[in-house]
Amino acid sequence: MLWTALQLAAGGLALVLAAVTLLPLSGRKEWWIRMWDFPRAQIAAVLPVAMALALTLPAPLRWGALAALAACLLYQCWRILPFTPLARREMEFATEAAPDRDVRLLAANVLMENAQHAKVRALVADKDPDVLLLMETDATWVAALEPVLARYPTVLREPRDNYYGMVFATRLRAAEARVVYLTTDDTPSVYAELSAPDGARFHFLGLHPRPPVPGEDTHERDAQILYSARFARNSDTPVVTMGDFNDAAWSDTSQRFKHVGGYLDPRIGRGLYASFDASHPLIRCPIDQLFVSEGVAMIAFGRGPQIGSDHFPMTATIRIDAALAARLNRPPAPLAGQARADVEKGVAAHRGRLEAAARRNGGRAR
Repeated sequence: MLWTALQLAAGGLALVLAAVTLLPLSGRKEWWIRMWDFPRAQIAAVLPVAMALALTLPAPLRWGALAALAACLLYQCWRILPFTPLARREMEFATEAAPDRDVRLLAANVLMENAQHAKVRALVADKDPDVLLLMETDATWVAALEPVLARYPTVLREPRDNYYGMVFATRLRAAEARVVYLTTDDTPSVYAELSAPDGARFHFLGLHPRPPVPGEDTHERDAQILYSARFARNSDTPVVTMGDFNDAAWSDTSQRFKHVGGYLDPRIGRGLYASFDASHPLIRCPIDQLFVSEGVAMIAFGRGPQIGSDHFPMTATIRIDAALAARLNRPPAPLAGQARADVEKGVAAHRGRLEAAARRNGGRAR
């Protein structure tokens, strides 16, 4: 009886792991499919256990189950591999800081119901970022942050009580800074034209699209990510994109984002820098992202301390220096062929939806 139960468990686990590995390959946008983009590291960790259990299966099933599970393990490891030290780095870090040229960045999803406001104020005071992006900020959070926001000449406050509020602040010269809407679901983003301390210009995009959860498929999230990617490709000015993407760094959408926009990721060849869930180490995944276009050199990149949120903050120091970036960076190959045509088609359709939303909402969509 015990042996039979063990065999049933082995067979059931093998089927589940095969299903959650194969489902995302369908490309469908349903939340219950796209959610399996996130736990690839966890699935990879469970697969060897499932392979050991599969040894209990009868001979005709044993080898088929082992082969299927081994294929799943290889595939999951292949998707994770670029985010480990085993892969070649996309960005080498500059060895020397230049305070009169460098730009410090800090982005954090503070968790709307988190009451540890003092920890976030202390973090901002300690890191002293030139560019600050905070997400999930409601009116209580905005009020609590005023002592540190007062240090910045340019501040955007967009409090929301639905987990999609934003605060953006910068001490850099800002030719433009505003809240924009890249989706039809009224989720705010930030767009800014900034100048580094030495006068070098760059664009900043702050994103926080909605995650795949029950009742929320990923059509709008993916469209927002890919629509913003084209901004980098269509601009001669360097672009920095930062925020809680609610999308794993290794997902197809994030990878298309990189290739469409020519973005680089400082995680590649270094590690996961898993930012969520800060409270549960076993389910962590890299969903808080930083991407930069060509012309941006990386000085430092890291994950901040716990601030009472379910996300860790992300910090970076960059320099807008095309010559230095050319020496340090290895841009990703551009997207080509049918994949590029599919992205362009999706972006064009999304632009039409945005224009219709702008007409309804008084021109708020960008």
